[in-house]
Amino acid sequence: MRLFAMPGTCALAPNIVAVWVGATVDVVNLEQGENQQPEYLVINPKGMVPALEIEPGVILSEAAAVMRYLAAVGSNQSLNPSDPLRWARVDEAMSYMTSEVHAAYGGHFAPFRLAESESAQAEVRAATYAKLANHYARLETNFTANGGDYYLGSRSAADAYLFVLTRWIDSTPLSLDAHPKLLAFRAMMHEDADVQIALTRQGMAD
Repeated sequence: MRLFAMPGTCALAPNIVAVWVGATVDVVNLEQGENQQPEYLVINPKGMVPALEIEPGVILSEAAAVMRYLAAVGSNQSLNPSDPLRWARVDEAMSYMTSEVHAAYGGHFAPFRLAESESAQAEVRAATYAKLANHYARLETNFTANGGDYYLGSRSAADAYLFVLTRWIDSTPLSLDAHPKLLAFRAMMHEDADVQIALTRQGMAD
């Protein structure tokens, strides 16, 4: 299998999951803009990463779907729970992180897509940071309520995506300093040897 990724992107999440579950994938790092080239658009017409090539012509896109698949096919089944409610909780967490928190970053990474003038873009950024602040407060509250060192109490695929979000915040004026659970989680994940493998093969090692 080939996992198409790009440094700094949410493709890090399925990359981590692949290492955690022992799924054999070759990580193909695209350069900025290469995801919009015809060669890659044949693989993923959305022009986004991640994309998982399971076999020639069989492509899976969207991080949550890729992570669920990897959890199911890995030699280590620890992230593939048999309890339907547990999977539903993981899906619930992933849906929130991808469709709400990640989506909110659009006003930070690309405000020019939402407004033309500098003043309007400044308003977009201000609204974005207010929204993100609320999201991180909610993530902290949920984390605390679930107990344990991981977002859902014990390790799940959602933790790989949450790690991405705890890294992205450093590119904004916001900080994790007011969120001790998230701050401790990020530090713990960074010390995880498997996470370091994923960071290294995606060109993101510190």
